[in-house]
Amino acid sequence: MTKLKLLLSSRKFWAALVGLIIMMIKAWYPDFPIDPDQLAGIIAILVTYILGTALEDGLRADS
Repeated sequence: MTKLKLLLSSRKFWAALVGLIIMMIKAWYPDFPIDPDQLAGIIAILVTYILGTALEDGLRADS
């Protein structure tokens, strides 16, 4: 149960889930008002956020 609690409190998990949901909506509803360039930008921002959070967590663990 503690692994589930850690997962649900993870900022990286929620950012990845948001990205997955946005990509699934765009795949299922091609008329969704986000063009491919905007989708790529959103995903790039989420990936950068996830990597930055992972780096922050890693540096905090080393201290």
